[in-house]
Amino acid sequence: MASPKFEALVDDFEFLDDWEDRYRHVIELGRAMPAMPDAHKSEATRVIGCASNVWIWPLIEGQGPSARIGFEGDSDAMIVRGLIAVLHALYSGTTAAEAAKIDASAELARLGLDQHLSAQRSNGLRAMSKRLADLAAALNDNQPAPVTGAASGA
Repeated sequence: MASPKFEALVDDFEFLDDWEDRYRHVIELGRAMPAMPDAHKSEATRVIGCASNVWIWPLIEGQGPSARIGFEGDSDAMIVRGLIAVLHALYSGTTAAEAAKIDASAELARLGLDQHLSAQRSNGLRAMSKRLADLAAALNDNQPAPVTGAASGA
């Protein structure tokens, strides 16, 4: 079950005729993301498995399966910043229980990302998705979220 924000992104992609337009749109999504503070970029928040440097800083509101997931993300590669924005649309605002049910590979395939990214970028996207799925799983198991940023109700 994808978020309304992700469904809007799927609709946007349907109107873009070719992959180059979609690629540019992903880059624009990355440019539009708020900057992640340098203080949140550490080895603990770095996503292993990405060709570029990637950081994800979880922002959790609440606890357990009903906790709302949000996150900041950044990368030193503009296309990867865009992929982080796509994942943000997919996961942010969902509860941990909802996030655990998301089939990220299937949802991202709806955008055609599975067919147009290099093997390294695809591996990095899977690593970022896994980080978010692991976060949801920890919350669903009533475990503390790893490397959690401050959020209201956290």
